[in-house]
Amino acid sequence: MSERRIVITGMGWVTPLGTSLEQVWARLLRGESGIGPVTRFDASTFVTNFAAQSPAIDLTEYVDDTSPFGDVALNSRFALAAASMALRQAGLKAGAIPRPQRAGMYLGSGEGQHDFPAYAAMQSAGWNDQTRSIDPRAWPETSYRLMNPEKEHEQEPNVALSHLAHAFGFRGPSYNCMTACAASTQAIGEAFELLRRGDADLMLAGGSHSMIHPLGMTGFIRLTAMSKRSESPKTAARPFDKNRDGFVMGEGAGMLVLEDLAHALSRGATPLAEIVGFGSSADAFRITDIQPEGKGAQTAMRQALKQAGIDPREPGRDGRPQIHYISAHGTGTQENDSIETAAVKAVFGPLAARIPFSSVKSMFGHLIQAAGAVELMTCVMAIRTGIVPPTMNLTTPDPRCDLDYVPNAARDLNPAGGVETCLSNSFGFGGQNDTVIVRRFRA
Repeated sequence: MSERRIVITGMGWVTPLGTSLEQVWARLLRGESGIGPVTRFDASTFVTNFAAQSPAIDLTEYVDDTSPFGDVALNSRFALAAASMALRQAGLKAGAIPRPQRAGMYLGSGEGQHDFPAYAAMQSAGWNDQTRSIDPRAWPETSYRLMNPEKEHEQEPNVALSHLAHAFGFRGPSYNCMTACAASTQAIGEAFELLRRGDADLMLAGGSHSMIHPLGMTGFIRLTAMSKRSESPKTAARPFDKNRDGFVMGEGAGMLVLEDLAHALSRGATPLAEIVGFGSSADAFRITDIQPEGKGAQTAMRQALKQAGIDPREPGRDGRPQIHYISAHGTGTQENDSIETAAVKAVFGPLAARIPFSSVKSMFGHLIQAAGAVELMTCVMAIRTGIVPPTMNLTTPDPRCDLDYVPNAARDLNPAGGVETCLSNSFGFGGQNDTVIVRRFRA
């Protein structure tokens, strides 16, 4: 049996810059920022009081029957909208998925805190000052359960997956992973492998997440991981800049339709790009720190490159590196950016300096578990247009970050031969590393 080729036939996203593929891409190329003051709750007393909020989603625009969902949590709402857009582009209709038992889903989807004030009230109701602990026996008497009895299920991380299956009729393999900021890249990579081994013909893969609520913001503030540039939120995300001081919280979803090539062509679908490599690894280091030499990141990249049949240190026939663009994890923290730079240099050697390498988190913020999917979609858009997006706010060079980060302006690579092959990195809190390589589809 010949090896299956896996192609992307549909994409949809919900981002802080909007939901339209073409319009959001145009805004990225213009270097626009989706970051601003938090408006979802009163963050005036927070050290970091800004974030990259995604637009409100009216589910009636994306789902034929919204009655089963009600007032779902944001991560489920984002997932439903992004999936609907991806399926439309792929030429698929809800409830009419071909061979639904062979159509599966793989998501990286996180906590969907539906109503933080009510949740906080529930927890406070069980607080015992004498024992300094929470007594859950007090919870059933709180207004949280009286007012929102049907919302408790929205705290489960796999709920978005269940909503997608119900809305669109997927009955095949169904998985959800929670590997922090690497989750949606891992989900796409695992869906790719599942398709290659013949366990399904079509997979909906990606991620969805929202943590712009007091609990999510407080956690990362206490970790000192977020930027504190409240005086200039739009320029706060500064990946690879010497004066970077942390990431900016974002939210949203990215969903892709992956198919076996024969299946896609048999139904007349148009491949947007082909996935050719996936690598995954663990740092086996401290939970709160990246391995200082980026050994786990190197392993993930090398695995993906080997699977794609690419020698990272050997130029292509045109004399260029065989990877034409790297979508960086590029969070804007001191540690992440310098270690990712070192890892790329270790893998690609002298060719590393010749590869455009940028972070759209400088405009989107960090979409946490949705970040990898959205960033892989920017790779597909780069392949289709021949233009790579910039790293914005990179004004002061850092000696430790000395690669080509496409600073402050998009770059048209068409005169040099366009963009054929891209590599997308995602590194998760706790030491999870995932890399996906995507290439221009050629019959």
